Amino acid sequence: MSTSTAANSIMTPRGGAGTSRKRQWSPRTESTLRVVAPITLGLIVLGMWQLLVTVGGVSDYLLPSPASIVGELVEFWPAVVSATILTGTNALLGLIVGSLLGIVLSAIAARWHIADQMSAPIIAALAVVPIVALAPVLNSMFGADSQFGRQAIAAIASFVPIFINTLRGFRQTRPVHRDLMRAYAANSGQLLRWLTLPTARPFILTGIRIASSLAVISALVAEYFGGPRGGLGSLIATSAASSAYARAWAYVAASIALGLLFYLGTLALERLVLRRVPTGGSS
Repeated sequence: MSTSTAANSIMTPRGGAGTSRKRQWSPRTESTLRVVAPITLGLIVLGMWQLLVTVGGVSDYLLPSPASIVGELVEFWPAVVSATILTGTNALLGLIVGSLLGIVLSAIAARWHIADQMSAPIIAALAVVPIVALAPVLNSMFGADSQFGRQAIAAIASFVPIFINTLRGFRQTRPVHRDLMRAYAANSGQLLRWLTLPTARPFILTGIRIASSLAVISALVAEYFGGPRGGLGSLIATSAASSAYARAWAYVAASIALGLLFYLGTLALERLVLRRVPTGGSS
């Protein structure tokens, strides 16, 4: 028995537990794959799209080819850039205003319970406001030449996720930490600055990252339903109405690029701010 056991142990490859482990990529390889993989997938989808339109004989009326869209994008490039800047400005202003209001009002709601109870139905109502119905109303209220209605819609759309996430972050502080700060005679402002805000920082940044995409979408929808011309949403509507579908898709591509720019910008901001892990939180 001992001889067969020894033989079996010799024949059994060592490191069996190690061979069952998944292959671990280096951090540099993982970073490269995160960039290369979505780009490769996008190129494959575009290639299949072009092949479907070319070989399948799909009419440009139903689905313009990527080549036609790129051609329109190059031909109307100055108009695309101008419209993207206008829409991006409206979305950015709305995001900034919505962020400031969301953080300030959530701090008030976290500090006073009555304010929290009063704000709950208002936040619920704002969360379900139909943008398609609100956009033409605000555009009519503030005039055909004013961008304020579009910026207000972007601010409303940004405010809700930032308020909810920030309020949740403010509630993550432990009572023992608050009691310790009070034992050192810290006032409410010092508690907010040195304990509550650092603890809520990841939640605030997550809310801003979510709201960045909503701000772009809301600005586009507001432009689509009236108001001054020049934004991406209004140009999409005009191009589609004149049966210039490839041109409309070119403006849609610019809208997608704008949304990705906002998302990547807020993601970079989040990583920059969170390099230092806040202390005093619930972790």
